Amino acid sequence: MTPAHDTPGAPRPLALVTGVGRTVGIGAGIAERLAADGWDVAFTFWTPYDERMTWGVEAGATETITETLTARGAATAAIEADLSDPDAPAFVFDEAERRLGPVTALVMCHCESVDSGLLDTTVESFDRHFAVNTRATWLLIREYGRRFAGASGTGRIIALTSDHTVGNLPYGASKGALDRITLAAARELAHLGVTANAVNPGPVDTGWMSDETRAEMLCLTPLGRLGTPRDTADLVSFLCSPQGGWINGQLLLSNGGLA
Repeated sequence: MTPAHDTPGAPRPLALVTGVGRTVGIGAGIAERLAADGWDVAFTFWTPYDERMTWGVEAGATETITETLTARGAATAAIEADLSDPDAPAFVFDEAERRLGPVTALVMCHCESVDSGLLDTTVESFDRHFAVNTRATWLLIREYGRRFAGASGTGRIIALTSDHTVGNLPYGASKGALDRITLAAARELAHLGVTANAVNPGPVDTGWMSDETRAEMLCLTPLGRLGTPRDTADLVSFLCSPQGGWINGQLLLSNGGLA
């Protein structure tokens, strides 16, 4: 596959990857793959989210991720941002541009994800899911659309989504709305010559699965293994490459045939 640039000495394009808080996460896997492909990488993280989750904060994760990206030749910028704040997307773009330059690819891996269903979801949790997963996605895409000045055909917007709703209602509902926003960008930003796609990676074990969940997912996946961050990163890498430029306005499943 042709890397992001293939001219010696040419400037590396910049990818902004949100939701890169843990070394084992999908966001970190995507960021590392893009760095290896020839991209510089700005990435966001939000420590208070990890503090609330069962896995907790991974000490030194930001530094380790930065070192990994640097080792792949990328200039990097780690930006801590609470994406439930409607002012955060503009701040993130301001920081990325100030520290590394204009953003060519926007890859959104951030999420609020707290398991709850129809009867036990609180209003506060529901609103936070939509603020982070839906509103922030819209505002990030809006900032991208307002600022993008690259050559037609070079821009990329990719959002990670999910179709899980049962027992995970606010997460799945807010991700469903994220899909519509992302796919709308494929048409509404057509004048910029950018592509916009949503990727559903299915269940990827990044430390959140119980033994029971892991066994259930293995039984439901024809290929007989769980998804990995690398699987998702491979698809994102292709979509960000010149060869992936004809894929546009799609909701892509990358889940091993999960039934």
